[in-house]
Amino acid sequence: MAAIRKDNLFALLRQDGPFAIGDHPPEGEIFSRANRELTSKIKAAGSVTKYRVIRNLIFEFLDVTSWQDLQTLLNNKERQKLVSLRAYKLLGNMFGIEGNEREIITRVDSYSRTADGVIRYLRSKVLANYASHIEITNEIDIASSPVELLLITYNPRYHKKARFEAKRKLMLMQLAASIDQRERETEIEAKFSNFLNFLNDYVWSGDNLIGELDHVYLLSEHDQETFVCREVTVISPTEAATVKAAPGRKLTLLKRRRFKAGGREIPIYVSIRKKPPEAKVLKLLRKGEENPAVAVDDELGLMGVVDSAVEVKIFQRYLTQCAIKANSFMTLEEVSDSLSGDAHRSATPGSSASTPMFKFFARMGGMRVEFIVHTNESYLNYMFQRDVAHDEYEVKRIFDSGVAELLFPYEIYHLDMKLVKDKLLRWFRSRIEEF
Repeated sequence: MAAIRKDNLFALLRQDGPFAIGDHPPEGEIFSRANRELTSKIKAAGSVTKYRVIRNLIFEFLDVTSWQDLQTLLNNKERQKLVSLRAYKLLGNMFGIEGNEREIITRVDSYSRTADGVIRYLRSKVLANYASHIEITNEIDIASSPVELLLITYNPRYHKKARFEAKRKLMLMQLAASIDQRERETEIEAKFSNFLNFLNDYVWSGDNLIGELDHVYLLSEHDQETFVCREVTVISPTEAATVKAAPGRKLTLLKRRRFKAGGREIPIYVSIRKKPPEAKVLKLLRKGEENPAVAVDDELGLMGVVDSAVEVKIFQRYLTQCAIKANSFMTLEEVSDSLSGDAHRSATPGSSASTPMFKFFARMGGMRVEFIVHTNESYLNYMFQRDVAHDEYEVKRIFDSGVAELLFPYEIYHLDMKLVKDKLLRWFRSRIEEF
């Protein structure tokens, strides 16, 4: 479980480790029974040095010198305001945020919205059936100041769940800040705009207006046992309206663009993405990696679906020709072609080696873009095949990576993640196989 290695930032969230949120926060009395037990626990875990480093960081951030000073700060609202303003300035310098005091505060507060967005994404999609179980405590939901959140973790007036969620929010905010810094350094917004302009100016057919799409349906028949696509036909919306439901039958809408290659127009369904911050935070968690420059290598991406494997290769060659027209050479990196029988290898927890695709990274125009190209058949397998379907994959990677356990520990949320995973997979499977 990559997300809960002992040597990374995320270990601070582990409820079975020395930094667990207890029923009561640490006390200011050095020789109290609770502090003696905490000291023994830290020594047993071999985390003495790490504990001291984190303790010193907390003291420096809150501008205190001891746990007694921290307790005093909890009861001094005016002092908290001054400490909070100081903290915003320090964080602004740490993450290279430019602007005046108000602009820095606004930027840092936006990280709290990303942190909440991570939990809301899981509540609305992967863990939608358990949304009420993992709802954020109201007081934590509205809090955005890092100092306020940190003090809540030590405030005995707050319940254990609220104190855990305050700490979790701080951890997610730190990841969001690292991602934002990386995006500003790499100018990802400008690159995404340039990528869209490249596609519209050089790739898609000039006979169509920008954003003009042809609507078609894929009528497919699937194996009853594996739900592998056995037959697929492209039909019009009018024809789709007459199709009757049957076991193993699916109707899938595609909105397709066109590109001109080899003297003919070839239709292609395209999904272009720039990963939102919430998705990047989850990817860092899944990989157990704090550095977005290392873990997030697919910030820009395009998934395309064409009618045949021959057209997959035509599209790839056509892209390199379009890059030349745009005055840039294009090189292909990490090419994987499991459409032609090569095995697709992935180290990602929850990923399936059975997923056929043509995948590569294209380096061009100062960008590195991930391309995944499917045939109609492989796309339908990617969407619907048992143990391969994307919705199942989404569930598996959240649980198999340890992220679900890390963000929603049993001790606080009382969810047996193994049982939850099995129930969710069955639920998603039933939805996938509906007509």
